[in-house]
Amino acid sequence: MCPAPISSGEPLGLRHQARLDALLRERFADRGGFCLSAPWFANLYLFREAHAYRFVDGALPYVSGLTYDGVQHILPLFEPATASSDELDALFHSADCLFPLSQSQVDRLDPQRFDWASSRADEDYLYLAQDIRDYGGRLRAKKLNLVRQLLAAHEVQCRTYGIDDLGTCMFIVQEWMAAKGKRQGEADERACLEALAMAPQLGLTGFVYFVGHRPAGFVLLQLLRDDYAVVRFAKGSEVFKGIYQYMFRHAATAFRSVNWLNFEQDMGLPNFRQTKMSYGPAALVPKFRVRVRSR
Repeated sequence: MCPAPISSGEPLGLRHQARLDALLRERFADRGGFCLSAPWFANLYLFREAHAYRFVDGALPYVSGLTYDGVQHILPLFEPATASSDELDALFHSADCLFPLSQSQVDRLDPQRFDWASSRADEDYLYLAQDIRDYGGRLRAKKLNLVRQLLAAHEVQCRTYGIDDLGTCMFIVQEWMAAKGKRQGEADERACLEALAMAPQLGLTGFVYFVGHRPAGFVLLQLLRDDYAVVRFAKGSEVFKGIYQYMFRHAATAFRSVNWLNFEQDMGLPNFRQTKMSYGPAALVPKFRVRVRSR
């Protein structure tokens, strides 16, 4: 049975959550390995419009969409290695690649049938949670000093994020947008506000931070496993130097069972890359684009 064409299916929505959660966890949980940050319902839903995601169910279910660099792709919710050539040809008729696939997934592919490659801009930044808790080593010494300076100058308080904090966090987002010179709707504003409003439903958890009585920042994470979390959103006030370093350290400490923190990709943006490298990642986790070899 050949899959439906890529233009079919439905715009990805909340009605697909239960089905997609089951399919994604089966394919991408990678128990004991390094999970990719992208192929999870919360992320797909929050960026559904930015990437034009559509869900096609059936014998070979998949999500279609556009990458950040404008490539039409398919996120396979089936095992590509078991699909027939005719089935794959039908998918690739209007899609450039399968994406994102993990290292363990491409390791199961036949190199005689498939080509694959990864881009530095797509790679996830993975950190040992203990390195963020301690900020140990010369590379992270500045992070620890910023936390100490913040605490020497201010009293920082935090609480677990709840829906009652939505207004407070909306203020933080607005302040962040203004400080970055962003207009309404730019950057990840819409996705961030929606994540705050729907955090419990999307499986997101986190903290909101105050310096004195002034809102100073928040962080939202998604626990993919007991030992593995993705930092989905983090916004802080530029008024309080060191607030980001403090938030990351606190969040890592609060989730003691977490051994790995995934800070997602840098999308090829120099500022993102410089900042994420400055925390000393333990690994860069590739996301592969897979194509069928010409017959």
